[in-house]
Amino acid sequence: MNPEPVGAAASTAAAAIGHVFPSGWPEINTLAMFGLLLSLGVLGGLVAARARWLPSITGFMMLGLLVGPSGLGLLTAEALADSAVLVDIALGLILFRLGVTLHPVKAMRDRRLLVTSLAESLGTFVAILVLMLWIGAEPVLAVLAAAIAVSSSPAVLIHVAEELNASGPTVLHAESLVAANNVLSFVLFSLALPMALVGDAFDLKTAVLLPAYQFAGAVVVALLVAWLVTSIARLTRHGEEHFRFALVVGAVMLTLGLAQGFKVSSLFASLALGIACRTLQGRTRLTRVDFGGGGDVFFVILFVFAGANLHLAEMLKYAPIALAFVAVRVLVKVGSVYGVGVGFGTPHRSAAAAGLMLVPMAGLAIGLVQTTSLLMPELGGRVAAIVLAAVAIFETIGPPLVTFALRFCGEADPPSDEGGAAAPVSLPPGAETAPPPAETHGPASAPPGR
Repeated sequence: MNPEPVGAAASTAAAAIGHVFPSGWPEINTLAMFGLLLSLGVLGGLVAARARWLPSITGFMMLGLLVGPSGLGLLTAEALADSAVLVDIALGLILFRLGVTLHPVKAMRDRRLLVTSLAESLGTFVAILVLMLWIGAEPVLAVLAAAIAVSSSPAVLIHVAEELNASGPTVLHAESLVAANNVLSFVLFSLALPMALVGDAFDLKTAVLLPAYQFAGAVVVALLVAWLVTSIARLTRHGEEHFRFALVVGAVMLTLGLAQGFKVSSLFASLALGIACRTLQGRTRLTRVDFGGGGDVFFVILFVFAGANLHLAEMLKYAPIALAFVAVRVLVKVGSVYGVGVGFGTPHRSAAAAGLMLVPMAGLAIGLVQTTSLLMPELGGRVAAIVLAAVAIFETIGPPLVTFALRFCGEADPPSDEGGAAAPVSLPPGAETAPPPAETHGPASAPPGR
C-alpha cells in the first residue's frame, strides 16, 4: 500500500477535526464578553442590594474592578477593547434618553435653565483652566481639560433616579442641566481643538474644518435619523409601545453606525438624536418610551465595563492633580447651581441637590479624551492621564452623592413599611405637578414627553 494517500487522508482528517474542535483555549469574543459583563454586573447589583446603603452602580463597578486588568485579570485589556461596541451602544441609548429632556426652543425660553447652565458650565471651564495653568500645564492641555470638565454623566443620574423611583422638578431640572452642559462641553471642546491641532503640526485649514465637520456632521446625522424614525413612529398606535421601543434602539444604533462611517462624533450624535426627536416628535410619543428591563441591561454592562477599565496605578500616580481637579469642579458646579437656584427662588435643599447631581463625570469626557488621543497621541496621553484619573474618582463618589442628593431634596421614593404605600414626594412651592405617566416598556420611570 502506498503510504502517501494514507498520510494525506490523515492530514485532511486532522484539518477537518481542527475546524470542528478548538485547537486550544478559545479567546473571549464579544458575545462571551456581553454575557460575562451582564452576569458579573447582576452579581455586583445583588451585593449592593444586600448592603442597602450601597448604590447598585457602585456594586457593578466594584465587580468590574475586581475581575478587570487592575484586579484578578479575568478580563484583559485586549478583550475589553474588542468589546467596546457594547459600551458605545449603552452610552448612545443613555445620551438619547438625556437628549429627549431638552427641547431647544423651550430651553432658550427657560430663563432659569439658561442662566444656570451657562453659569455652571462657564464657571467650571474657567476654574479648571486656571487650576491647570496654575499647576504648570501647557495652555493647550489646560483648555482641552477644562472643556472636558464641563460635561456631566447622565448615566449615573438616570440610573440612580430610576433605582430610587425618584421624580419631581429637581430631577427634571438636573437632567436638563446635564443635557445642556454636555452640549456646551462639546462646543467648547470643538472651539479649543483647532488651537491644539495647529500646535500639533496640522495646517490651519484642517484644524478649523475638522472640528466643524465633526460637530455639523453629527447634527446632520441626528436630524436625518430623527426624521426617519419619527415618521415611522407616527404609524404606530396606542398600546404599541413595544414597537416604539425597538424603533428607539434601532435609531440609536443607526446613528452610531452612520457617525462612525462618516467619522463624526458618535456620542454627540446620540445626544443630538434625542434633542431632534423631542423637537420633531409631534404625536409620535417616541421620546416617552421607557427602556425598562432592556435599559437595565445596558446600564449594567456600561458600569461593569467602567469598573474593569479603572487603572489603580494611574489613579495613584496622578492622585494629587486629580484630587485638585475633582475638588475645584465639585465646588464650582454645586456652588453655581445652588447660588443661581436660590437667586431664582428655588428652595435651598432643591438647589443644593441639583448641584450635587451634576458631580458625576464619565461618558462624554471619556469620548472626548479618546478623540484627543486619536488626533494627537502625545497630547492626548497627557490629557487622558489627568482626566481619566479624575473620572475614576468621580465614578466612585458620584453614585453615593446622587443617592444622597435625591433623598436630601425629598424626591426619592422611600421604601414602604411592611408593604404599605410609600410616602408622597413633596414638591417645592410653586412647582408644576409632574407630567402624566409615560408609556412603559418596563418598571422604570421615563423621561418627559412633549
